[in-house]
This record gives sequence, C-alpha cells and structure tokens, in this order.
Amino acid sequence: MSEAVHTLAAMPTARRAGCPFDPPAELLEAREHSPISRLRFPDGHEGWVVTGYDLIRSVLVDTRFSSRKELMRHHPLIDYGDIEVPPAPPGEFLLMDDPRHSRYRKPLAGRFTARRMRLLAERIEEITTQHLDALEQAGPGSDLVAAFAKPIPAMVICELLGVPYEDRGRFQSQVESFLSGETDDETLIAAYVATQEYLAELVAAKRANPTDDILSELTETDLDDEELRGVALILLAAGFDTTANTLALGTYALLRNPEQLAALRAEPELADTAVEELLRFLTVARSSQRVALEDVELGGQLIEAGTMVILSYNTANRDPERFSDPHRLDVRRQEGGHLAFGHGIHLCLGAQLARVEMRIALPALFDRFPTLRLAVPEEEIVLRPEFADIYGVKSLPVAWDV
Repeated sequence: MSEAVHTLAAMPTARRAGCPFDPPAELLEAREHSPISRLRFPDGHEGWVVTGYDLIRSVLVDTRFSSRKELMRHHPLIDYGDIEVPPAPPGEFLLMDDPRHSRYRKPLAGRFTARRMRLLAERIEEITTQHLDALEQAGPGSDLVAAFAKPIPAMVICELLGVPYEDRGRFQSQVESFLSGETDDETLIAAYVATQEYLAELVAAKRANPTDDILSELTETDLDDEELRGVALILLAAGFDTTANTLALGTYALLRNPEQLAALRAEPELADTAVEELLRFLTVARSSQRVALEDVELGGQLIEAGTMVILSYNTANRDPERFSDPHRLDVRRQEGGHLAFGHGIHLCLGAQLARVEMRIALPALFDRFPTLRLAVPEEEIVLRPEFADIYGVKSLPVAWDV
C-alpha cells in the first residue's frame, strides 16, 4: 500500500468567488493529488474523503461499506459529541442496508419506472404551463425559485403521493425548514415532527379511502402505517428538494453560459443531453457517507473497520479521468454515467422523474421568455449554505422584455 497520504484538516466547504457551480477548490486539489484523502472530523475522528470517480463507484457497490444510520457517529461538519445515533426509523430506507433496505425499495421500484414517469409528461407540462403563466403575470423581477423551481416538483410529487392540493403549501414549507440548512434546531425539529404527524394522518386517510396515487397503492402491500409514513417522508423530501434546486441552479448556470443556452434553444433535440450535463455539472446532492464494516483496502489505503468515508460526488463528476474538460458546461456532451443520482442499490428512485421534470420545465421556461436574464447583479445572488443537505440558490430574481 502507498505510504503517501494527502490529509485534509477539515471538510472543505468554501467555493471560490465567482465560481458558484464548482466544488470547493480544496476538494478539487485533493482529487488532483489522490482520489482518496484522509479527513479529520470536527469531533476528532479520522476518516476519509473519496474524490475520484472510479473509487466512489466501487464503494457504492461494495457491501463492506454500510449506509446504516446508527453507524454514522461522526459528521464531517458538526461535532455530535456523545449523542447516541439511533437506527433509521421504519421506512426511511436511504439509511439502511439490505435486507431492510430492499424491503422498502422493492415495492417502490416498479412504481418509479422510466415508462411510468414518461406517462406523467402531459400532466407535468400542464403544471409547468400554469406556473409559467403565473410568472408572466407577476412580471419581471419575480423570484424564479419561488414562482417556478420549487412549486413544480412540489406539486408533481404531491400528486404522485396523493397529498391534497390544499395541503401542498404547508408540506413545501415544512420540508424546506428541515432541509435548507438555515433554521435553528428547535424550528427544524418542530417542522420534522409536524411533517411526520401530517404523514401519519395521510397514511390513515389512504387506508380508509384509497385514491389514484402511489401511497394508496402502497397501503395494499405488507408495509405497516409507521413504515408507510417513513417511505412517504423520503419520497416527498427527495422528490421535491433536489429537483427544485437543480431547476433553479440549472437556470442560473445556463444564463451564465449564454452560448450553451443558445445551442439548447437552436437545437431542441439537445434537451436530454443538456439535462444530463446539468445534473453532472451542478451535482446538488454533493456527497454521501459510508462506514467500513471491516478493514478494506481502497485506493492504496487501509480503511479500518468503523471508519467513516465521505463520498464526494461533485468532485467525481468533475474528474478529468472520466470527463473531458470537466469544468466546462457542454450541453452536447456525450459522456454519460455521472453520479448525480448515486450508484448501486441506493441509486435515486426518483431519477427518471427528475429527468422528465427538467426535460419539460427548462425548455418551456426559455421558450416562454426568450429574453430571460438576471434581474440583479450576480454578486447579489444568494446561494444555499454549504452545510445544507442539498446545494442550490435561495432566490433568483429574473427579468425579460415585455
């Protein structure tokens, strides 16, 4: 094994001024030195951060690395102290290994197929048109995040799960409170508890009176009410926040790269490749965590049992050994295989849904507003903090010729 070990004293979070889409410079430099570096956690734990594409893919399919919540005793940005981390609640399968993970994943897999998501296209087009109409009516200076990027995926995932229309605003607000990274602990916990209580009521309502939605279908499986509540929480949060931030940040990225936007407008057939490129280029779900269950050799280094490993998706998606000219946004890029949705058994269930929403919403936005532009100087655009679960832009005031 190699004796040369690159060490990071802390998890880098700061992005270079004027480079809101690039990963933190220290992480990029670490990857240039080695695809794996030692990392010191705030509580003193010594773990690792993997920044290279090939190594991350290998970890994601290696059963010697665990996703179990109760093993995640250290956080790359927060000192947990002596807090005992409990196992993931029933249904919250992202923080589980097989066989518990498969118990929840299998009933869902057939309900999020590419075919079923494509069948939603007409309804997504209707929802998109409604919000473009509202944006146009509000006029130049409107916040694209609030008027377009957030409500479209929120409405789509709520319809899929059967959340009543009148409850969708409350759901969106509650989910934002515990995912934005900008609320105090008391507010975050209150929003999480309120969401759990609401979902418990929703599950009970679907059992009593099933409707045409995925949650009602799941009541016909052997999952109990507590498990269904956990599954619904994962689907609502993941189906809303990641897509909302990719839509907003993707619009910002295209406005900052006018030649790429011009190519997309001139060649509508580029929409699919443009979506994949934005997913790669932005990687709003920046990382995930694993714990070694036994001693593992990885990238020439010994990862000891019990050690935490951070998988840096955003640097992997900028790895020059996998993607040519990786820091350039290129809507014609043919190199697929990005890790924006992860890989392996935890590959994002909603990947196809997110693709369909982006494929419809972004071209529609630029078709409706061909002169769309930022309404404020770039230095006034406020981005989400780096410790938020999902990276993104908080607000994006836009203008157009009327």
